Amino acid sequence: MPYFLAVARHGSLRTAAEVLNATHGTVKRHVEALEAAYGVQLFRRTRRGLKLTSAGQCLVPVAEQTESLIVDARNRLGGLDKAESGVVRFSLTGTMAYEIVSPILVAFSETYPGINLQINVTDRLENINKLETDVSLRYTDEITDDVVARRLFSLNLSTYASKAYIEKHLRHAGPEGEGLTWIGWDEVNHKPDWLNDTDFPKAHVRHATTDPVLQLNLARRGFGMVRTSVYFETLYPELLEVPGAKRYEGASLWLLLHTELRRTIRVRRFVDFLTKELIAMQALL
Repeated sequence: MPYFLAVARHGSLRTAAEVLNATHGTVKRHVEALEAAYGVQLFRRTRRGLKLTSAGQCLVPVAEQTESLIVDARNRLGGLDKAESGVVRFSLTGTMAYEIVSPILVAFSETYPGINLQINVTDRLENINKLETDVSLRYTDEITDDVVARRLFSLNLSTYASKAYIEKHLRHAGPEGEGLTWIGWDEVNHKPDWLNDTDFPKAHVRHATTDPVLQLNLARRGFGMVRTSVYFETLYPELLEVPGAKRYEGASLWLLLHTELRRTIRVRRFVDFLTKELIAMQALL
């Protein structure tokens, strides 16, 4: 059923496999086994991907109800776990993971040797209610999920570039950033919406990447300007705040977990430890 639902939701065996952390062949075999068991075709192939047949459409609400019951049972049993041992699944973005949170994870592991961490670095918002993860650290303005949410604090952001880039380009730039270039996110879009909220709205987004570590390293090597946490200037002395840029308060950090997992000792230990260590870093962040 989980394989059927993943294909139904995403319309692709390959995407379903990525979501389920399985292989394309595994998803295909499970769907074919389900079709053989019921004696019906659940999907038909189109140019845009796999579409549900009428039989598949009838099965979706039943499968979703089954999924909900199984997840609820898993949550209730997980909440009864009182041991300081076992696995905690933790998801967060690369920006937070590599330089900010990784030392905290090392310290946690030394303090609680019986608790193992399964860490997923992703920009996708994993569904806590469906147990895709146990704990999630998110950078966002608000939380709409039906979960336990602990707001930590806002992050301060600014515009950064390498010393070499600033010395080479800033003196020739216009008052609103004419002649300067950004390293953007996701895709090259010369006039994205976020540009108007910066101190250099007429600078162009010349390059783009979805990898935050690559973005920072490119900026350190003179590739262009980035908007990022002020924390990174304490880590990278070659990364300077661009003259004329103003620091501003960005979105907040939130720690999220499922309601039933509040009673799970290993999850509580992890959330409390992570909260304490991040709050201790608040002045730098």
